[in-house]
Amino acid sequence: MNYREALQYLDSFIDYEKIGYKNRESFSLSRMRCLAQIFDNPQNSFPAIHIAGTKGKGSIVAFISNILKEAGFTVGVYTSPHLTDARERIKINNEIIAEAELAFYAGEIKRKLDGKKHGFSPTFFEIYTVLAFNYFKAKKINYGVIEAGLGGRLDATNIIKPLVSLISPISYDHTHILGESLKKIAIEKSGIIKKGCVSISAPQENSVLEVIREKCKSLDVEFILVGKNIRFCEITHDSEKEIFDLKGALGNYENCQSRLLGRHQIINAACAAGIAESLAKRGVKISDESIKKGIEITENPGRCEVIARNPYIILDGAQNRASANALKETIRRNFDYKKLILILGASKKKDIKGIVEELSSLSDMLILTKANIERREEPRVIAGFIKEKDVILTDSVTEALRRARALASVEDMILITGSFFVIGEAKKVKFEEEKLSI
Repeated sequence: MNYREALQYLDSFIDYEKIGYKNRESFSLSRMRCLAQIFDNPQNSFPAIHIAGTKGKGSIVAFISNILKEAGFTVGVYTSPHLTDARERIKINNEIIAEAELAFYAGEIKRKLDGKKHGFSPTFFEIYTVLAFNYFKAKKINYGVIEAGLGGRLDATNIIKPLVSLISPISYDHTHILGESLKKIAIEKSGIIKKGCVSISAPQENSVLEVIREKCKSLDVEFILVGKNIRFCEITHDSEKEIFDLKGALGNYENCQSRLLGRHQIINAACAAGIAESLAKRGVKISDESIKKGIEITENPGRCEVIARNPYIILDGAQNRASANALKETIRRNFDYKKLILILGASKKKDIKGIVEELSSLSDMLILTKANIERREEPRVIAGFIKEKDVILTDSVTEALRRARALASVEDMILITGSFFVIGEAKKVKFEEEKLSI
C-alpha cells in the first residue's frame, strides 16, 4: 500500500468529524476495545497521560509533551483534529508520522481487517487511534500523551490506563451528545479518570468541580486543582510571548516564557507543570529546567497563531462561546492594531450565537465563509445571528481571505476563526502562496 492508497483506505471509514455526530450511539467503547484486541492491545505498551476537556486540550498536550521531551524522553502524541494534514495527529518528539510509515501501518490494519467477520464497523477516528497506538508500540516510546477526541467516557482513546488524567476547562460544546448542562458534560469528561491514576483539573465552575471531586473520591484517586495546588502569577505579555511564575508542590518556576498567547495559556502551562510534578512524584526524572524549557519552546498551530504581519493575519480555532471569549480577551490584551477584519465560519450544531456575540463587538468588518466539509454552516445562516453590523458573504475560505486582504491596511488585523476546518483551509491558502513566491 502506498501513501495515496493508505489515505483512500482511511477515508473509506465513516468520519463523524466531517459529517457531524448524530447522537451518542455514534460512539462505542466496546467496538474500540474489540478493534484494539485484534492488534494485541497496543495501548498497553506505553505509560500514558490522558487529557480531556472542552478548551485548551491541545495546548496542554503540547506543553507536557515538550516538557517530557526536554527531560530526555521519547514522547508519542495523539491529537485531533488536524489543520492541513491528517498526519499532524500522530507525532513522536514533535515529528509527524512519515508518509511511508502511515502507509505501512494502514496496510497492517487493512490486512488484519479485510475479508474477516469481526461483527463491527469501526469509524475513521477509531481506525486512526489504533494506528497511532500501533505506531507508538513499534517505536517503543517512553510516554504517550493522548488527547480525547470528544467527551471522554465513550471516546475511542479511553481504552488507555493513564498515569495522569487531566481535565481542561469545561464549557458548552457538543451538547446534543454530551448533555445540556455543565454537570452532564463533566460526567462524560471525567470518564477518563481511572483507579490508580492522579487526576488534575484546570480551574472549573463549581458544578464541574463537584463532579470531578466525587469521581476521584469514589475511585480513591489523588486530586490536584490548578489555581490551588499549583498557582500561577502573570508578570507581563506582548504580541510574541507571555511571562509568568508558577508555584507547584515540588518547586517554584520563575519567569516562565510561553509563545502561546493569552491568560488561558498560562493556566494551560500550569496544568502541564502539574502533570510533570505528578510524574516526578512517581520517580520520573524531570528537572525544573526541563519544565521551563518545555514551556518556552512550545508551539501549537491554530491557537492565536500569527501567520503574517503588516497586516496581522491570525488563526484561532475558537468554536464555542468560552473559547471565543478567551480569544477576544487575548486579541485586546496582546495586540495593537487599527482595524479588525473578522473572517468567521462555523460547523452546524455549534454555538454560533455565542461565538458571534463574543466576537462581533471586536470586529470592524465581518466576512462570513464556509469550509469545504459536509457539516459546514452556510454563511447566510450565520448572518442571521449578527445584529447591527454589515457582513460580506463568501463561498470559500480562499475568497474570504482575498476580500479581507483587499480591505486591510498594514496597520490592521485579519482574524480567522470559528472552526478548525476554516483555519486549516486558510493555512493551506497561505502555504500555497508562499510556495508560489519562492
